[in-house]
This record gives sequence, C-alpha cells and structure tokens, in this order.
Amino acid sequence: MVELWHYLLKTKKPIWLYGMGDGADKIINVLEKYDIKITGVFASDQFVRYQNFRGFTVISYAEAKKISPEMIVLVCFGTSRSEVLENIDRIAAEQELFAPDVPVIGGGYYNLNYAAEHKNELNAVYARLADEQSKKVFESCLNYRLTGDINYLKRCETEPEEAWDSIIKPTDDESFIDLGAFCGDTVEEFLSHVNGYGHIYAVEPTKKSFNRMAAKIGGMEKVSLYNTAISDKSGELTFNTHGGRNHAEAETGEKIKSLSVDEILDGKAATFIKMDIEGGEGAAIDGARETILRFKPKMQIAAYHRLEDYFALPLKIFEIRDDYRIYMRHFRSVPAWDTNFYFV
Repeated sequence: MVELWHYLLKTKKPIWLYGMGDGADKIINVLEKYDIKITGVFASDQFVRYQNFRGFTVISYAEAKKISPEMIVLVCFGTSRSEVLENIDRIAAEQELFAPDVPVIGGGYYNLNYAAEHKNELNAVYARLADEQSKKVFESCLNYRLTGDINYLKRCETEPEEAWDSIIKPTDDESFIDLGAFCGDTVEEFLSHVNGYGHIYAVEPTKKSFNRMAAKIGGMEKVSLYNTAISDKSGELTFNTHGGRNHAEAETGEKIKSLSVDEILDGKAATFIKMDIEGGEGAAIDGARETILRFKPKMQIAAYHRLEDYFALPLKIFEIRDDYRIYMRHFRSVPAWDTNFYFV
C-alpha cells in the first residue's frame, strides 16, 4: 500500500485541487513539504467567481479539463451532501481522484511512520471493537487515511438509522446530553427515536446556532439550553466563529465561557451523551469523568477531528471505566467525517 503523498511525488500527471479554504490550505502545506507542485485549483460551478487562492485563479472543472485533459484531482473539502458526493463520483469516473486526509484540528497527518509509532494503541482499540462492522470501519478508515482513496470509505458506510436501532437503542426516559448541539438537529433526531425522555441538555457555544436551536426547541418541557463551550472545567475558551459547523477552539477569535459535563449535571444522572465538538472531545471526556464513572452513560463520540482520535479517545474512556463495549460507524461523507465511536 502506497502513501498518497509518496504517490503524488512520483506521478507525471498534473495535480489539481478541487475546492479552496482551510482544507485546501492544509493540503497545500503538506504538498509544499514534499515539494509537490500543483497545476491549478477548480471549484464546483456554483462557487466559481474566478477569485484568487494561493496564487491560482479558481476556475471550473470544465475549464481545468481544457488545460489538463488527464489529471489527478485532490478533494479539499468535506461534505455529506448527496449532490456534492455525486459530483465527486462523476469526476472520479473521469480522473484519478483522492481526498487527502488532514486533521480538522491540530497538525500532522497519517502515514506509515505514524502508524508504526502508535501501533500498540491502535491494536489495543481494534481488539476491543465489539462487532465485525466496527473492525471493518476501523481498518477501512485507516487505509483511507494512508492512501486518500475514497473507495475505502464507501466500503464501510452504514446509515445512521442502523446505529440508532442496533447500538444506541434509546429508551423513553433517557437523560440526553447533546454536546455540540448546533441548531438542534441531533435533538430532533433523538426525539424521532423515542416517545418520551427524562431530560435534554443541549449545549452549543456559538450564538447564531444557539439562537436557532432555542427558537426550535427552547419552549419544550424538561429541556435545558446552554450557550457555552464544553471543556474539562469551567473557564473561558477562544473560538473560531466564522460560520458553519466548524467552530473550533483557536488561538484567536471570540472568548466563550466553558463548562464541564460534571458541572452542568451537578451530580444528576446522564444516560446518553453525544459529543461532536470540533476536537474538544478529549477535554469533554475529562470533564465528564464523574458522570461516566457513576452512571456509565451510553456515548456517541465523534472520531474525526484530531489525528489521534482513533486511539486517544477510546483509551481515555477505558481509563475511566473498562466495562464498555465499543462500536465504530462511518456514515456517507468525504473525507472520513461522520465517523463515530459508540460506547454502551
């Protein structure tokens, strides 16, 4: 199996980036480390404004094909939207296409050296996976991370409904904590699978998303909303609040109050915790230590933000309680986003 960056170093085909923004910046930075040159940048038709990105005029795919009839395409953004994924598939039918794996938060990238360095941790997590689908997801996602080949992701996709029905199995008296509640979409998804609930705690740090969530679910009984970040303790975090879901902790940006899960619950029980908080999952686990230890809540934890998430997050949970069964699922997306661990 050949690492993507080594393959790109040897190719004779022109290399084009599909997309711009933070993902493209990170991919260009790795390419520059290997002294790999790119020919240009194109975008989906609706986003072509002929703007300048990293010294390249952003054009359409049709225009890029006139310059380079045969090329290697590097997808530089994340999506789970079916129409965008279908467009990626159309381009992949015509060209060599890869989606390089670069972490959403933090540095580094997955390669054979990294895999060897963390072999024991990765093997320890793999050995604890509770079913064959989880092992398939783990192996496929690691192979994808190494090669950038999105076919590995397609081989391990399942529908979210399967995880709700076969793993989470929510009951009608759950005390549900939604960390990274965005505009209330996960709360709505949870409610569609139950006929009642004990209490809902929905936590969202950004004001715009919080206000949308409050308008949607704020009037419901037994629902507590928190416009705060989640960490290992109360304090203040600096967040990037430029818009969308990617509100990550950053060096510069807006100061936002933070709380821990244990502080929010103040000794009350939790039965189901969902964490999707842009790389803050490790700190959130630390801040939920007493809750996990006392109540053993079911947990759905996003596993795609940081390079080390595949082993660091499960091992952190097992340090608190060693009696969880662990599952892993990947839902349709490029790159390996929408990949979760489930602890039950």
